[in-house]
Amino acid sequence: MVEVICDTSFLIHLANTRIKNIDNLDVEIGQITFVVPQVVHNEISELIKNPQKNQIALRTRDFIKSFKIISISGNFADKELIDYVKKNRVIIGTLDKELKKRIKEYGGSIMSFSNNKIVLES
Repeated sequence: MVEVICDTSFLIHLANTRIKNIDNLDVEIGQITFVVPQVVHNEISELIKNPQKNQIALRTRDFIKSFKIISISGNFADKELIDYVKKNRVIIGTLDKELKKRIKEYGGSIMSFSNNKIVLES
């Protein structure tokens, strides 16, 4: 079982968009589990307070309530994820182009979306 550490953008898209290949991921990629860093969980809680983002943030929080929370904490999720990737070879789920570039620089892998399908980038 491979854990995919999700950032905020990835979780929002996962929770609020119909993903075409979600039921076939075990076959296409292997058995994976999405996990949520504490810093990302905190960001979603902050988004709930924003009237423009309240609904998608609430849907996202509901969607991830059964996901494992891991102890990556801090004030800024991107920085904490980069620091984690520097020490551990992991897969990060993100849509953020700049974050993707930095994760690849430090030897991490990326899970993202293309045409509403989950894809693994090397």
